[in-house]
Order: sequence, then structure tokens, then C-alpha cells
Amino acid sequence: MTPSIVKQNLYSVKIATYNGVMARLSKENKATRPVRAPTRRVARVAVDRPASRRRANDTPYHHGDLHEALLRAAERVLERDGLAGLTLRAVAREAGVSHAAPTHHFGDLTGLLSELAAIGFRQFGQAMAAADASAATPPEKGVASAKAYVAYAQAHPGMYGLMFRSERLDHSRPSLHEASEASFAGLTRGVGASRHEQISKEQLTLDQAAAIASAWSLVHGFTMLLLDGRLKTILDRAPEGTSVETLLTAMLRLSAGRSARP
Repeated sequence: MTPSIVKQNLYSVKIATYNGVMARLSKENKATRPVRAPTRRVARVAVDRPASRRRANDTPYHHGDLHEALLRAAERVLERDGLAGLTLRAVAREAGVSHAAPTHHFGDLTGLLSELAAIGFRQFGQAMAAADASAATPPEKGVASAKAYVAYAQAHPGMYGLMFRSERLDHSRPSLHEASEASFAGLTRGVGASRHEQISKEQLTLDQAAAIASAWSLVHGFTMLLLDGRLKTILDRAPEGTSVETLLTAMLRLSAGRSARP
């Protein structure tokens, strides 16, 4: 056997020995290595909404701020999607908070709608009061208030419709009760001014009740016909240039003339 063959055989023996030692060590390590228990992932719960659905302009709210933010969101949904589209989930999405937030603040949909209607009555009353203050004489005040009534409904049709959907509202809630009572008080003051007498909203004579019902029915009925598009049939046949305001003023003048008759 030549020296080169002997050298090659020795090299092969060393390699085999090394591989055997490494295999044995690897087997021993696997046997002695502690088995790690499988970890369980814990889902993170978002306090407002899942991060994947969070809007870029979402901001955290303080408790009082969230209450008002939910009402503003509800008003936007109402005017955009109508009463049928106003749900607790829709309001939560609009405000960028959890679906549970509206329930936490308002209890249920009736609670939310009632608080929203209270806002509407306050806005409505403020518009009527501003119109009344802008006029000088009782007849002018009556016309100005009636125009403000119609203008508010045109600008906020969703809110106006909600305010008179009694079956969807809880009038025992203090905020709604107070706001609607204040609105009615404004109506009685306006009718009283036109009759040159003080009217108590707590106790009415038959004539006073009839005067209030007549004035309210006239303006409310006119407003509903306008919002439903039903006045177009009349306006299309009226003298050229007759506007909604012109027609309303003529109706009020006609009604006042009838009321003045003995």
C-alpha cells in the first residue's frame, strides 16, 4: 500500500469519526432540550373600533365630548340617510367609535332619537324667536315666524320629520319634554300677540285653543305639502313669479282676514 493510499484512508476514518460524534451529540441535545408549551395568542380588544376600520381623522373622546359627538354624528346620518338609515351602528360608524358606545350613552335607539329631537326643537325654537324679534308689529311677527318655521323644515327635513314622529320618541325624557314645551310656549306667545292678549299655555279657553290649532295646522300642513313636493301642482298654476314665501304670506293674510270677521 502506497503512502498516498494510507493517508487517504486515515482521512476517511477521521471524517467518519467526526460525523459519528456530531450525530450522537445532536441526538443527546434533542433528548435533554426542554419542551416549550405552545403559546396562545390573546386577541387585542379595541376600545373604540378595530384598527383596520379606524378612520384617519379618528380621535379619542372624553366622556362628555363623546356624548355630543354621537349626537352630531346622528344628525349627519339623519339628514343624509333619513330616519330609516339612522341606526345605532350607523351612528357609531359615523362617529368612529365602537358599536357599543351609543347604547352606553343613550340606552337604545329611542333614547338617541329622543335626545336628537330635543336638539331639533331647541334649534327650531331659536329660529322662531329670532324671526319674532326681527319684526315690529304683531302681524309682521306672525309672518316672520311662519316663514322661519318653513325655512327650518326646508333646511333640516330629516330633523323636522323626526320631531313629529311621536311613536319613535320618548317624551318623558326631560330634555325632549323641556324643549318641546318651550317650542309650544313660543307658538302660544305668537298667537297671543296676534290676538292682543296674554295666553297661558297651561290653561286655554276654547277660542284660544282653536286659534293655536288653526295657526299651527296652517303652517305645519303647508310645510308638509312643501316637503312632499305636493305644492308644485299649485305653484305651477299660480301667477308667474309666485314663490313659496309669496304663497305662504297670502295664506296667512287670508287666514287673518277670516279670523277678524265677527
